[in-house]
Formats: sequence, structure tokens, C-alpha cells
Amino acid sequence: MNNRLPYPTKIDSDMWVDEAIWGHRLYDEQTPWLCFMEFLNVLQAELDAGNALMEVEPNKLAYLPKSRLYLRNILFNNPQLSLIASRYKYDDKEAWAQWYEVMGKGQAGIINADFTYLEKRFPKFEDFASVVQFLKETTIEGENNKRWSSQFIFPYGPNCLYEDLNVKENKAPTNDRRFFGRTGELLYLMLARSGRGPEIISNLQKSVLNATNKFNRLVAALEPKETINSSTVRSGAYLPYLDLPEYQELADDWLSLLESNIPKYDVIPHLVNITGLHMILYSLNRAKAVLKDETKLSFVLEIVSPKKSIIRELSSDSFTEHNNLSRRAVEAYIRQIVQTEAWGQLTDITEAISLLNNEYKWPKENEIDSANSPDDLINKFVAAAISRHKQHVDKFHGVWGKEIGLSSRRGARRLRYAPQDILLKSLVLCVVPKRMEFQDFLDKLYEKYGFIIGDKQALALTEAGRADLEAFSDNARRLEQRLASMGLLRRLSDACAYVENPFGTREETH
Repeated sequence: MNNRLPYPTKIDSDMWVDEAIWGHRLYDEQTPWLCFMEFLNVLQAELDAGNALMEVEPNKLAYLPKSRLYLRNILFNNPQLSLIASRYKYDDKEAWAQWYEVMGKGQAGIINADFTYLEKRFPKFEDFASVVQFLKETTIEGENNKRWSSQFIFPYGPNCLYEDLNVKENKAPTNDRRFFGRTGELLYLMLARSGRGPEIISNLQKSVLNATNKFNRLVAALEPKETINSSTVRSGAYLPYLDLPEYQELADDWLSLLESNIPKYDVIPHLVNITGLHMILYSLNRAKAVLKDETKLSFVLEIVSPKKSIIRELSSDSFTEHNNLSRRAVEAYIRQIVQTEAWGQLTDITEAISLLNNEYKWPKENEIDSANSPDDLINKFVAAAISRHKQHVDKFHGVWGKEIGLSSRRGARRLRYAPQDILLKSLVLCVVPKRMEFQDFLDKLYEKYGFIIGDKQALALTEAGRADLEAFSDNARRLEQRLASMGLLRRLSDACAYVENPFGTREETH
């Protein structure tokens, strides 16, 4: 197994357990979309610095994102805009005057704000209001209750990229990692370590990194030419392993999507879904590695049926098993120290505390109640680590599975793997070069992602007597019908059905 990279010299957390296993950090409150947006911020900042998707030294990433407070105030901290546009529809001069007054009082985070540059670019106030309304309608995740400084527009280009900030009146903006929780930094490091960085950048420069496209220029028109960047250099990202198959597999799927004929902006939701899936695979595989479980990671997927079936039960069991993996990994990672020679040579609890502090950065001074013995200390540590783990990383698999359309409780009491159409389409776009025989498609889904759908992939389960082949054959048949209804499958005869990628560029190679 790969050696874990050294942890940072400066650690601002109360222990180093979750981070040692998965990195700093997997964060459930950061959705796959916001992970992608954070990644783009890192990428653009590093592109500006000439270091895009390159790591000279592992885990030394330090980047300077943009704050774009003028743009954000205009788009998301501007509640009077439509009222002013309506009230002064035939008096542009008065409309601008009223709006300047309102924004002067209502804006936040900008010292000596001056919005008068906008009037030169939009002589008609109505045009300005229309542009703002159009861009607001592209808000990532649509209607949500996040603060205005944590709202993001669709990434049409570099001018749409800015970091998550906490902006309060009469206070300097701060980065509190509320919704950009560093998962995007992990994604950046994974792709940097995949070895496919130049190809990824080349493709993204045709869309989200293209400053000359009309939508990006529209966004740029809302910003002053020169503005002070309130952001500061961000550092502290940590990805534990230098080289993992997951990095290459993630990059391969990105390039399959980016190099297809799908329109460049339409590909982004699929990139988000596939990224979410790969992050789930990464999280589960890291847990399995700690548990020394070398079996192939697999998921029983139920293609939703009108009535309850054994597949639903198996899928629920599969979900539950995976949902418990990370907690088991945390405990195993801590308890492995008990088997070391150093632990066996301990003479008192003070030495145990010193050893744990050296390995796990726990406990901090005055943080632990009196422990009776080294074993008692370990038990207290496990309890503290599990309690901390439950706050975020423990929820990651469940939250992200739901976000990308992999898991669902629809029509059942228990969560299970039941893929939605949007994820199925993303999978077809990734896996199918142009067209692929349906059974080969099922095999490929199992090979790449561990998805068990049809009878051939379920042999281990059927041979163990947990289900019969017919149940999985029916499951595969339902997928075939779903794909056909989505226009992604064509049956040529009773014995031959092909999954078709409408944006594919190459024939399947054998």
C-alpha cells in the first residue's frame, strides 16, 4: 500500500484522524456542485500563478482566490433592484440615483464603494436590471436559504469564480469554510496527481476557463476594471496519498466527458455528478484500506420497481454496510497503535499520551478526563474521534449519494442505491464511447464502479443463496426499459440491445 504523506507542520484541528485517512477534508455540507466551484476557484488561481494542476511538493498548495464583492453585492445583496427598475421605468437618471443611494447603504464588505461605473456600461437602467436578473437565474442550486455571500452563479468563465465568504456589515470579509469546506481542494489535488492535468486544462479552457465567451463578458461588465481583492492566500490542503488508482479513474471520466461532443456548458452537471460518485468511491475505498479489506467495492443497485423486491433489500443492506465503513475505519485506525512495539513498551499513562499525541495529535493539553490506564485512554480517544467523525465525514456517503442521484428512500423506509435518470445519463456519457452492447455496458459499470445490476454481476450473491438470478435479470430489464425511455438505448432484435451515447465520438474498442 502507498505510504501516507507526512501531515502538515501546523494542524488547526483537535486531532488528526479523519484527515489522515481521507484528507483535509471530506465535508458533507459542501455539495458536489460547491465542490466543483471550489475546485474551479483553485484551478483559476493556480492558472493565474502559472502552476495549474502541478504539484512541485506534495500538499503545499497555496492559492489566492478572488472575492469579487462588487459582483456579489450586485447579484445577491440587491433586494430593491426590481422595485427601482419598475418605479422609474421611464427615468433612467433617477433610477440610477435611487439605486446608488440604496446600494451605498446596503452593500457590505466594500470600503468606499462606488458603483457609478455601471451607468457608463448600461445607459438604460432596465438593461442593467435585466442582466442582473438573468444571471441570478443561473444561481447554483437555485432557490436556497444560504447567506447572500455564499451564493454562486453558473461558471460561464473566470469572472464568475469567487470564493465563499462570510461578509458582515462594518467588518472585513472572512473565509469561514462554511460551504467551501476544502473538498474542492482535495478534488484539485487528485486531478493534479492523476497526471492528466494538461489535458483537463486544455478542455476546460474551451468553457469555464474561457474569458472571451459572451456570458463571461456579461458578468465582467458588472465589475469595476480595478478592484481590491479582499481574499488572502489559502493553504492547508492535505491529500494523504501521492498516487492512487482513484485519481486516474476520476481523470479518465472527466476527459471522457470533456472530449465528447456534448455542448461545453451542458457537460458541467455531468462532471459534477461523476465527481460526486468518484468522491464516494474514494471515501469508501480509503475506509476499506484501513480495515485491510481487499475485496472489490461493490454496490447493489435497484432499478426502481413498482413493488418491493429482494433487490431492494440487498440494495438497502449494501447502503447500510457502506454507511458504517467510515466509523469502523476510524476506530481501526486508532486501535492499530495497540499492536505496535512502542505501545507494548509503555510503562505509564503519560507515555501513552505522548505516543498518541505524536501519532494522532491528540489529546491537547487539559483536554482529557483522567484515564485509568493506556487501554482506558485508547477507549476515550476512540469515543472522542467517533463523536467528531459523526459531525461531517460520517455523513458524507449518505449526503453525497443523495445529491448525485445514487441513493434514495423513494417508496421505502430504508435508504438504498436506486439511481436517478440524471446519474444514469452521466454514466452512459462516461462509459459508452458511441454505442455499446447492453450486457457489455452492465459489465463495464461493474468493472469501473462496482455496480451490481444484472445476473452476471450478481453471481457471488446468487451463489451464496441471497437472491436468485431471475431477480437480477428483471432488474437489468428495468434498466434497459429506463434507458430506452431516455433515448439512450436501442433494441435491434430480441437478442441485441445497444446503449447509445448521443454525444460519443469514438466506437467501442475491444
